[in-house]
Amino acid sequence: MYFNPAALLASALLWGSSLAASYPITSPDPFKTYVISAQNIQATLIPYGATLTSLLVNDRDGKQQDVAVGYDDPKQYLTDTKTNHTYFGCIVGRYANRIKNGSFELDGVKYPITKNENNDTQTLHGGVVGYDQRPWTVVNHTETSVTFSLLDTGFEGFPGDVITYATYSVGSSCSKEKTKCGTKLTAKTVSLALTKKTPIMLAHHIYWNLNAFKRPNVLNDTTLHLPLSKQFIYIDSAAIPTGRLADTATTFDGALDFTQPKLIGRDIASAKNCGANCTGYDNAFIIDRPVNESDWTSSPETMAVALNMASSTSGISMQVTTNQKAIQIYSCNNQDGTIPVKKSQVHRNKMEGNKESVDVINQYGCIVIETESWIDGISNPKWGQDNFQIYSLDTGPAVNWVTFAFGNV
Repeated sequence: MYFNPAALLASALLWGSSLAASYPITSPDPFKTYVISAQNIQATLIPYGATLTSLLVNDRDGKQQDVAVGYDDPKQYLTDTKTNHTYFGCIVGRYANRIKNGSFELDGVKYPITKNENNDTQTLHGGVVGYDQRPWTVVNHTETSVTFSLLDTGFEGFPGDVITYATYSVGSSCSKEKTKCGTKLTAKTVSLALTKKTPIMLAHHIYWNLNAFKRPNVLNDTTLHLPLSKQFIYIDSAAIPTGRLADTATTFDGALDFTQPKLIGRDIASAKNCGANCTGYDNAFIIDRPVNESDWTSSPETMAVALNMASSTSGISMQVTTNQKAIQIYSCNNQDGTIPVKKSQVHRNKMEGNKESVDVINQYGCIVIETESWIDGISNPKWGQDNFQIYSLDTGPAVNWVTFAFGNV
Protein backbone atom coordinates (compact mmCIF):
# COMPACT_ATOMS: atom_id res chain seq x y z
CA MET A 1 0.00 0.00 0.00
CA TYR A 2 1.42 3.41 -0.97
CA PHE A 3 0.87 6.58 1.05
CA ASN A 4 1.37 9.96 -0.54
CA PRO A 5 3.39 12.24 1.78
CA ALA A 6 1.80 15.30 0.20
CA ALA A 7 -1.66 13.98 0.99
CA LEU A 8 -0.53 13.20 4.51
CA LEU A 9 0.68 16.77 4.92
CA ALA A 10 -2.65 18.11 3.73
CA SER A 11 -4.42 15.90 6.24
CA ALA A 12 -2.15 17.05 9.03
CA LEU A 13 -2.66 20.69 8.19
CA LEU A 14 -6.41 20.41 7.90
CA TRP A 15 -6.62 18.82 11.33
CA GLY A 16 -7.14 21.56 13.91
CA SER A 17 -6.24 24.48 11.68
CA SER A 18 -7.82 27.00 9.34
CA LEU A 19 -6.16 26.79 5.94
CA ALA A 20 -8.07 29.83 4.74
CA ALA A 21 -5.87 32.03 6.95
CA SER A 22 -2.68 29.97 6.70
CA TYR A 23 0.61 30.66 5.02
CA PRO A 24 3.80 28.62 4.45
CA ILE A 25 6.89 29.42 6.49
CA THR A 26 10.40 28.90 5.18
CA SER A 27 12.46 30.55 7.94
CA PRO A 28 15.67 28.57 8.62
CA ASP A 29 15.96 29.96 12.16
CA PRO A 30 15.30 27.08 14.61
CA PHE A 31 14.86 29.55 17.46
CA LYS A 32 12.31 31.84 15.85
CA THR A 33 9.14 31.95 17.95
CA TYR A 34 5.68 31.18 16.59
CA VAL A 35 2.67 32.30 18.61
CA ILE A 36 -0.79 30.77 18.35
CA SER A 37 -3.71 32.04 20.38
CA ALA A 38 -7.42 32.01 21.10
CA GLN A 39 -9.46 33.76 23.79
CA ASN A 40 -7.71 33.22 27.18
CA ILE A 41 -4.98 30.93 25.82
CA GLN A 42 -1.66 31.61 24.08
CA ALA A 43 1.08 29.14 23.11
CA THR A 44 4.59 29.91 21.90
CA LEU A 45 6.66 27.36 19.97
CA ILE A 46 10.03 27.11 18.25
CA PRO A 47 11.23 24.80 15.44
CA TYR A 48 14.09 23.45 17.58
CA GLY A 49 12.64 20.15 18.71
CA ALA A 50 9.16 21.42 17.72
CA THR A 51 9.19 22.73 21.28
CA LEU A 52 6.40 24.35 23.28
CA THR A 53 8.16 27.14 25.18
CA SER A 54 5.19 28.80 26.85
CA LEU A 55 1.49 28.27 27.49
CA LEU A 56 -0.55 31.06 29.03
CA VAL A 57 -3.94 30.19 30.54
CA ASN A 58 -6.18 31.97 33.03
CA ASP A 59 -6.23 31.22 36.74
CA ARG A 60 -9.38 31.45 38.88
CA ASP A 61 -8.91 35.23 39.17
CA GLY A 62 -8.72 35.70 35.42
CA LYS A 63 -4.96 36.37 35.47
CA GLN A 64 -2.72 34.76 32.88
CA GLN A 65 -0.20 32.21 34.16
CA ASP A 66 2.47 30.27 32.27
CA VAL A 67 1.94 26.60 33.10
CA ALA A 68 4.57 25.15 30.72
CA VAL A 69 8.05 24.85 32.23
CA GLY A 70 10.96 26.04 30.11
CA TYR A 71 12.95 29.12 29.17
CA ASP A 72 12.12 32.66 28.07
CA ASP A 73 15.14 32.80 25.74
CA PRO A 74 14.65 30.30 22.87
CA LYS A 75 18.40 29.80 22.45
CA GLN A 76 18.57 28.56 26.03
CA TYR A 77 17.07 25.30 24.78
CA LEU A 78 20.30 24.61 22.88
CA THR A 79 22.32 25.36 26.01
CA ASP A 80 20.05 23.03 27.95
CA THR A 81 20.71 20.22 25.47
CA LYS A 82 24.44 20.59 26.06
CA THR A 83 24.14 20.73 29.86
CA ASN A 84 21.04 19.53 31.74
CA HIS A 85 19.26 17.99 28.74
CA THR A 86 15.83 18.20 30.36
CA TYR A 87 13.83 17.73 27.13
CA PHE A 88 11.66 20.71 28.19
CA GLY A 89 8.56 20.96 25.98
CA CYS A 90 9.91 19.12 22.94
CA ILE A 91 8.87 16.16 20.80
CA VAL A 92 10.97 13.07 21.47
CA GLY A 93 11.58 10.31 18.94
CA ARG A 94 11.96 8.31 16.77
CA TYR A 95 11.23 6.14 19.79
CA ALA A 96 10.26 7.81 23.07
CA ASN A 97 11.38 6.60 26.48
CA ARG A 98 13.96 3.83 26.87
CA ILE A 99 15.21 0.93 24.76
CA LYS A 100 16.91 -1.88 26.67
CA ASN A 101 20.60 -2.33 25.76
CA GLY A 102 20.21 0.25 23.00
CA SER A 103 19.14 -2.31 20.41
CA PHE A 104 16.12 -4.18 19.10
CA GLU A 105 15.36 -7.01 16.69
CA LEU A 106 13.00 -6.72 13.75
CA ASP A 107 12.31 -9.60 11.33
CA GLY A 108 15.42 -11.39 12.53
CA VAL A 109 17.73 -8.39 12.07
CA LYS A 110 19.33 -6.74 15.09
CA TYR A 111 19.53 -2.94 15.00
CA PRO A 112 21.97 -1.19 17.36
CA ILE A 113 20.86 2.34 18.27
CA THR A 114 23.09 5.05 19.69
CA LYS A 115 23.22 4.81 23.49
CA ASN A 116 22.92 7.88 25.68
CA GLU A 117 21.88 6.84 29.20
CA ASN A 118 23.12 4.80 32.17
CA ASN A 119 26.79 5.02 31.19
CA ASP A 120 25.83 4.55 27.54
CA THR A 121 24.28 1.13 28.08
CA GLN A 122 20.77 2.01 26.88
CA THR A 123 18.88 4.45 24.67
CA LEU A 124 16.66 7.31 25.87
CA HIS A 125 14.27 9.32 23.68
CA GLY A 126 15.70 8.28 20.33
CA GLY A 127 19.44 8.35 20.98
CA VAL A 128 22.29 10.83 21.15
CA VAL A 129 20.67 13.31 18.74
CA GLY A 130 16.94 12.68 18.91
CA TYR A 131 14.02 14.62 17.50
CA ASP A 132 14.30 17.06 20.42
CA GLN A 133 17.54 18.47 18.96
CA ARG A 134 16.52 18.57 15.32
CA PRO A 135 15.56 21.81 13.55
CA TRP A 136 12.03 21.08 12.36
CA THR A 137 10.60 22.94 9.37
CA VAL A 138 7.57 25.16 9.87
CA VAL A 139 5.25 24.37 6.98
CA ASN A 140 2.07 26.10 8.10
CA HIS A 141 1.16 28.81 10.60
CA THR A 142 -2.25 30.30 11.36
CA GLU A 143 -3.60 32.38 14.21
CA THR A 144 -4.59 29.22 16.08
CA SER A 145 -2.22 26.51 14.80
CA VAL A 146 1.30 25.74 13.67
CA THR A 147 2.58 22.66 11.83
CA PHE A 148 6.17 21.43 11.80
CA SER A 149 7.74 18.70 9.66
CA LEU A 150 10.85 16.57 10.07
CA LEU A 151 12.45 14.09 7.67
CA ASP A 152 14.34 11.41 9.60
CA THR A 153 16.82 9.72 7.26
CA GLY A 154 17.79 6.83 9.50
CA PHE A 155 18.79 8.96 12.48
CA GLU A 156 20.69 7.21 15.29
CA GLY A 157 20.67 3.78 13.66
CA PHE A 158 16.92 3.29 13.16
CA PRO A 159 16.02 1.56 9.89
CA GLY A 160 14.59 3.49 6.96
CA ASP A 161 13.30 7.01 6.50
CA VAL A 162 10.38 8.52 8.40
CA ILE A 163 8.58 11.79 7.78
CA THR A 164 6.63 13.39 10.60
CA TYR A 165 4.19 16.29 10.71
CA ALA A 166 3.46 17.80 14.11
CA THR A 167 0.53 20.18 14.56
CA TYR A 168 -0.21 22.24 17.65
CA SER A 169 -3.54 24.07 17.86
CA VAL A 170 -5.42 26.06 20.47
CA GLY A 171 -9.15 26.51 20.97
CA SER A 172 -11.48 28.34 23.32
CA SER A 173 -15.12 28.53 24.32
CA CYS A 174 -14.42 31.86 26.04
CA SER A 175 -15.40 35.40 25.15
CA LYS A 176 -15.19 38.74 26.89
CA GLU A 177 -18.73 38.22 28.14
CA LYS A 178 -18.38 34.51 28.95
CA THR A 179 -16.12 33.94 31.95
CA LYS A 180 -17.15 30.38 32.79
CA CYS A 181 -15.49 28.69 29.86
CA GLY A 182 -12.66 26.44 28.78
CA THR A 183 -9.54 26.50 26.64
CA LYS A 184 -7.47 23.72 25.12
CA LEU A 185 -4.17 22.89 23.51
CA THR A 186 -4.14 19.96 21.10
CA ALA A 187 -0.95 18.34 19.83
CA LYS A 188 -0.84 15.77 17.04
CA THR A 189 1.99 13.93 15.31
CA VAL A 190 1.55 11.96 12.09
CA SER A 191 4.57 9.82 11.16
CA LEU A 192 4.96 7.80 7.98
CA ALA A 193 7.55 5.08 7.30
CA LEU A 194 8.81 5.85 3.79
CA THR A 195 11.22 3.02 2.99
CA LYS A 196 11.55 0.25 5.61
CA LYS A 197 9.69 -1.36 8.48
CA THR A 198 10.63 0.49 11.66
CA PRO A 199 9.59 1.26 15.23
CA ILE A 200 7.89 4.65 15.63
CA MET A 201 6.75 5.98 19.00
CA LEU A 202 6.84 9.73 19.45
CA ALA A 203 5.77 11.68 22.54
CA HIS A 204 5.25 15.28 23.57
CA HIS A 205 7.56 15.91 26.53
CA ILE A 206 5.89 18.88 28.23
CA TYR A 207 6.69 19.80 31.83
CA TRP A 208 3.70 21.24 33.68
CA ASN A 209 3.30 23.36 36.79
CA LEU A 210 -0.33 24.33 37.35
CA ASN A 211 0.43 26.44 40.42
CA ALA A 212 2.73 28.56 38.22
CA PHE A 213 5.55 28.30 40.78
CA LYS A 214 3.55 30.07 43.44
CA ARG A 215 4.57 27.21 45.72
CA PRO A 216 8.00 25.55 46.17
CA ASN A 217 6.71 22.34 44.59
CA VAL A 218 3.52 20.61 43.44
CA LEU A 219 3.28 18.03 46.23
CA ASN A 220 0.71 19.60 48.53
CA ASP A 221 -1.49 21.71 46.28
CA THR A 222 -1.82 19.69 43.06
CA THR A 223 -4.10 16.68 42.69
CA LEU A 224 -3.63 13.96 40.10
CA HIS A 225 -6.31 11.58 38.86
CA LEU A 226 -5.76 8.70 36.41
CA PRO A 227 -9.26 7.21 36.23
CA LEU A 228 -8.42 4.63 33.53
CA SER A 229 -5.11 3.37 34.93
CA LYS A 230 -5.22 0.33 37.21
CA GLN A 231 -1.84 -1.01 36.07
CA PHE A 232 1.63 0.35 35.43
CA ILE A 233 4.73 -1.04 33.74
CA TYR A 234 7.19 -2.18 36.39
CA ILE A 235 10.80 -1.08 35.81
CA ASP A 236 14.21 -2.11 37.11
CA SER A 237 16.92 0.05 38.69
CA ALA A 238 17.88 1.39 35.25
CA ALA A 239 14.25 2.38 34.53
CA ILE A 240 13.95 -0.42 31.96
CA PRO A 241 10.69 -2.43 31.90
CA THR A 242 11.00 -5.89 33.44
CA GLY A 243 8.05 -7.24 31.46
CA ARG A 244 5.79 -7.20 34.52
CA LEU A 245 2.51 -5.30 34.59
CA ALA A 246 1.84 -4.29 38.20
CA ASP A 247 -1.43 -3.35 39.91
CA THR A 248 -1.51 0.23 41.14
CA ALA A 249 -3.76 -0.64 44.10
CA THR A 250 -1.54 -3.31 45.67
CA THR A 251 2.03 -2.39 44.70
CA PHE A 252 4.04 -0.10 47.00
CA ASP A 253 1.05 0.16 49.34
CA GLY A 254 -0.96 1.84 46.59
CA ALA A 255 1.49 4.71 46.12
CA LEU A 256 0.89 4.58 42.36
CA ASP A 257 -2.88 4.29 42.63
CA PHE A 258 -4.45 7.45 41.20
CA THR A 259 -7.75 5.88 40.20
CA GLN A 260 -9.25 8.37 42.67
CA PRO A 261 -7.97 11.96 42.86
CA LYS A 262 -5.22 12.52 45.41
CA LEU A 263 -2.47 15.01 46.14
CA ILE A 264 0.71 14.19 44.26
CA GLY A 265 2.68 14.30 47.49
CA ARG A 266 0.38 12.14 49.61
CA ASP A 267 2.08 8.81 48.93
CA ILE A 268 5.22 9.89 47.11
CA ALA A 269 7.51 8.72 49.92
CA SER A 270 6.45 5.15 49.13
CA ALA A 271 6.88 5.52 45.35
CA LYS A 272 10.09 3.56 44.82
CA ASN A 273 9.81 2.34 41.22
CA CYS A 274 11.54 5.21 39.42
CA GLY A 275 15.09 3.90 39.07
CA ALA A 276 18.06 3.46 41.39
CA ASN A 277 18.12 5.53 44.59
CA CYS A 278 14.97 7.32 43.51
CA THR A 279 11.80 8.34 45.28
CA GLY A 280 9.00 9.72 43.17
CA TYR A 281 7.09 8.97 40.00
CA ASP A 282 8.62 8.04 36.66
CA ASN A 283 6.17 5.43 35.51
CA ALA A 284 4.11 4.42 32.50
CA PHE A 285 0.48 3.97 33.50
CA ILE A 286 -1.55 1.75 31.18
CA ILE A 287 -4.80 3.26 29.89
CA ASP A 288 -7.63 0.73 30.23
CA ARG A 289 -10.13 2.11 27.75
CA PRO A 290 -13.89 1.64 27.80
CA VAL A 291 -14.91 -1.31 25.60
CA ASN A 292 -16.76 0.96 23.17
CA GLU A 293 -13.74 3.18 22.58
CA SER A 294 -11.01 2.68 20.00
CA ASP A 295 -7.41 3.71 20.55
CA TRP A 296 -7.05 4.99 17.01
CA THR A 297 -10.38 5.91 15.44
CA SER A 298 -12.18 7.82 18.17
CA SER A 299 -12.09 11.60 18.06
CA PRO A 300 -10.78 13.84 20.87
CA GLU A 301 -14.36 14.90 21.58
CA THR A 302 -15.54 11.35 22.29
CA MET A 303 -12.58 9.84 24.15
CA ALA A 304 -12.77 9.23 27.89
CA VAL A 305 -10.62 11.51 30.05
CA ALA A 306 -7.36 9.72 30.90
CA LEU A 307 -5.94 12.29 33.33
CA ASN A 308 -7.14 15.12 35.55
CA MET A 309 -4.83 17.50 37.35
CA ALA A 310 -5.65 20.65 39.32
CA SER A 311 -3.93 23.18 41.57
CA SER A 312 -5.75 24.52 44.62
CA THR A 313 -3.34 27.47 44.61
CA SER A 314 -4.10 28.86 41.16
CA GLY A 315 -7.41 27.14 40.56
CA ILE A 316 -6.14 25.95 37.18
CA SER A 317 -7.37 22.50 36.15
CA MET A 318 -6.32 20.32 33.23
CA GLN A 319 -7.98 17.32 31.58
CA VAL A 320 -6.08 15.06 29.19
CA THR A 321 -7.57 12.94 26.41
CA THR A 322 -5.41 10.93 24.03
CA ASN A 323 -5.48 8.06 21.55
CA GLN A 324 -2.38 6.54 23.13
CA LYS A 325 -2.21 3.39 25.25
CA ALA A 326 -0.18 4.71 28.20
CA ILE A 327 0.73 7.87 30.09
CA GLN A 328 4.21 8.35 31.53
CA ILE A 329 4.19 10.49 34.68
CA TYR A 330 7.46 12.02 35.87
CA SER A 331 7.46 14.08 39.07
CA CYS A 332 10.66 16.03 38.36
CA ASN A 333 12.59 13.89 40.81
CA ASN A 334 15.96 15.06 39.49
CA GLN A 335 15.34 18.79 39.61
CA ASP A 336 17.48 20.33 42.35
CA GLY A 337 16.98 24.09 42.25
CA THR A 338 19.76 24.83 39.78
CA ILE A 339 17.49 25.67 36.83
CA PRO A 340 15.69 29.02 37.13
CA VAL A 341 11.99 29.60 36.64
CA LYS A 342 11.26 31.82 33.65
CA LYS A 343 11.79 35.46 34.59
CA SER A 344 8.46 36.30 32.97
CA GLN A 345 6.59 34.02 35.41
CA VAL A 346 8.71 35.14 38.38
CA HIS A 347 7.69 38.71 37.50
CA ARG A 348 4.00 37.76 37.41
CA ASN A 349 4.25 36.19 40.84
CA LYS A 350 6.05 39.19 42.31
CA MET A 351 3.51 41.60 40.84
CA GLU A 352 0.78 39.55 42.54
CA GLY A 353 2.63 39.80 45.85
CA ASN A 354 2.92 36.05 46.25
CA LYS A 355 5.20 35.31 49.22
CA GLU A 356 5.62 31.57 48.64
CA SER A 357 6.61 31.75 45.00
CA VAL A 358 10.02 30.48 43.91
CA ASP A 359 12.50 31.49 41.23
CA VAL A 360 14.11 28.05 40.76
CA ILE A 361 12.72 24.65 39.83
CA ASN A 362 12.93 22.51 42.94
CA GLN A 363 12.67 18.75 43.24
CA TYR A 364 9.03 17.77 42.64
CA GLY A 365 8.47 21.25 41.25
CA CYS A 366 6.74 20.04 38.07
CA ILE A 367 5.03 17.11 36.38
CA VAL A 368 5.84 15.66 32.95
CA ILE A 369 3.00 13.99 31.07
CA GLU A 370 3.98 11.84 28.07
CA THR A 371 1.18 10.17 26.13
CA GLU A 372 2.67 7.21 24.29
CA SER A 373 2.44 3.47 23.75
CA TRP A 374 3.73 0.83 26.16
CA ILE A 375 7.34 1.79 26.86
CA ASP A 376 10.03 -0.46 25.33
CA GLY A 377 7.33 -2.58 23.78
CA ILE A 378 9.79 -3.52 21.04
CA SER A 379 11.84 -5.39 23.67
CA ASN A 380 8.77 -7.14 25.09
CA PRO A 381 7.03 -8.94 22.20
CA LYS A 382 4.85 -10.93 24.61
CA TRP A 383 2.90 -7.72 25.23
CA GLY A 384 1.60 -7.83 21.65
CA GLN A 385 2.15 -4.13 20.97
CA ASP A 386 3.72 -4.37 17.49
CA ASN A 387 0.59 -3.07 15.75
CA PHE A 388 0.96 0.15 17.73
CA GLN A 389 4.74 0.52 17.44
CA ILE A 390 5.98 -1.06 14.17
CA TYR A 391 5.18 0.67 10.87
CA SER A 392 6.02 0.20 7.19
CA LEU A 393 4.85 1.14 3.70
CA ASP A 394 2.09 -1.44 4.14
CA THR A 395 0.64 0.14 7.27
CA GLY A 396 -1.03 3.42 8.00
CA PRO A 397 0.85 6.24 9.70
CA ALA A 398 1.72 6.37 13.39
CA VAL A 399 -0.66 8.94 14.88
CA ASN A 400 -0.33 10.42 18.36
CA TRP A 401 -2.79 13.05 19.47
CA VAL A 402 -3.37 14.54 22.88
CA THR A 403 -5.65 17.33 24.07
CA PHE A 404 -4.99 19.37 27.21
CA ALA A 405 -8.22 21.08 28.27
CA PHE A 406 -8.01 23.87 30.85
CA GLY A 407 -10.56 25.27 33.26
CA ASN A 408 -10.83 26.51 36.83
CA VAL A 409 -11.77 24.92 40.14
